[in-house]
Amino acid sequence: MYYYSPYLYADMPWLMPALLLAIVFSFYTSWRVNHVYKQYQDDRNLRGITGADAAREILNRNGLYQVSIREIPGKSLTDYYDSRSQSISLSSDVYHGTSPVAVGVACHEAGHALQYAAEYFPVKVRNAIIPITNIGSKLAMPLILAGVLLSGLSPYLYQLVYVGLICFALCTVFQLVTLPAEFDASRRAMENIRTYQILQGEEQDKAGKVLRAAAMTYVAALAVSLLQLLRFIALYGGRRRR
Repeated sequence: MYYYSPYLYADMPWLMPALLLAIVFSFYTSWRVNHVYKQYQDDRNLRGITGADAAREILNRNGLYQVSIREIPGKSLTDYYDSRSQSISLSSDVYHGTSPVAVGVACHEAGHALQYAAEYFPVKVRNAIIPITNIGSKLAMPLILAGVLLSGLSPYLYQLVYVGLICFALCTVFQLVTLPAEFDASRRAMENIRTYQILQGEEQDKAGKVLRAAAMTYVAALAVSLLQLLRFIALYGGRRRR
């Protein structure tokens, strides 16, 4: 009879504390980005330019006239770029906002549009694996649990665990390729903000501050995903004959 073995898990006593620290760090980074945004959201930039106007200026100056910008309901920091429709969706606070942080967030999404126009490699990889990771994220845990529970009926059913681990690993790979894409979008945003003087002096610092805080949420997500993957491998990655 086969059963899963936690022996490998016991050989890595640092794994669970590291995972807990990563989870705490994830909560902190989420709090941090919201804190920074709220701290400066009532400021008004010297030009009085809105987030939507700033994103439009960056797009136009880079020849991306076909990319549309639309307002969506919801809170700030729910903004995104859709490569399929070539559109930037900005929450109302960012779309109409004249604070440096609202402009920074909008320009970050414009940065994603610039990435697609430049065929930035990490973005191409991320797009290629999105369909697989969407499925894998839903199936990973059910497959792992099913494999463990059903292995008593047949040792071959334990193979479901390995399929689940592969699905979870693909989600971790997605987090890995997302990281450089997000950092690069912020870099492109700040580069254009400075080049075209969309924000001035201290305003640029405030925009950079919220973008750096947002980038750290992706670092935290990758750390949690990677450590969780290692934990699952340690717990369920091997079998022992009883």
